[in-house]
Amino acid sequence: MVDHFVNFHPVFQAFLATCFTWFLTALGAAGVFFTRTVNKKILDPLLGFAGGVMIAASYWSLLAPALEMAEQQGQISWVPAAVGFLLGGVCLRLVDRILPHLHLYAPIEEAEGISTTWRRTTLLVLAITLHNIPEGLAVGVAFGAVAHGLPTATLPAAIALAVGIGLQNFPEGMAVAMPLRREGVSRLKSFWYGQLSGIVEPVAGVIGAAAVLVSRPILPYALAFAAGAMIFVVVEEVVPESQRGGNADSATMGLMVGFTVMMILDVALG
Repeated sequence: MVDHFVNFHPVFQAFLATCFTWFLTALGAAGVFFTRTVNKKILDPLLGFAGGVMIAASYWSLLAPALEMAEQQGQISWVPAAVGFLLGGVCLRLVDRILPHLHLYAPIEEAEGISTTWRRTTLLVLAITLHNIPEGLAVGVAFGAVAHGLPTATLPAAIALAVGIGLQNFPEGMAVAMPLRREGVSRLKSFWYGQLSGIVEPVAGVIGAAAVLVSRPILPYALAFAAGAMIFVVVEEVVPESQRGGNADSATMGLMVGFTVMMILDVALG
């Protein structure tokens, strides 16, 4: 099975990898079939864990390879990393400003983005969907980079990134589905909306892989762009959400564990 995967086209590899991360989002959302709610003392550390995975992935799987690739291409190593990183943050800021969404635990009056009459359910789903855009993009760019044969871009490292993103998607699926179920939405609809928040990952993954296959010189910029987008999401969305429930210490420890797990995955498999 592994041999078959290695022989697939990089775009198809990215598609399969992001389908795996989407599946783990759905698996987290499936918790609504077994319970109506999850204690915040459990959910907040899990969200912290998700943030830690994203921070570690941003450096170990994206920024560090971007610096090395730029140097191998004869560029000033920090220029693509800095430019791409900032562009990623700016682009996500623009999406955050425009896309209507609502943070976990926040009242409807605190909805962000353009003014809308959309229901709370839709706004919650869009908030997690916003998280998943850079995650899918990161996985796609990582698999696309492997096709260029650079020593800093390996298939095990790309797989490690997909596994790490998948692990942190589990609590994100739960974070969408459980509040909806608590508000009286049916189990099936809660699950549907929860898994729907992750459907953007295969789309972003395919786009990311295809983009870096077209032009090798943009590869360091693309890796750094994905890193910047993920860091924006962590600081603006994930960490504040993990702290809202009054479990700041356990959420912080969850973040540290998530960072450590992703670092080990990348170093051990990459």
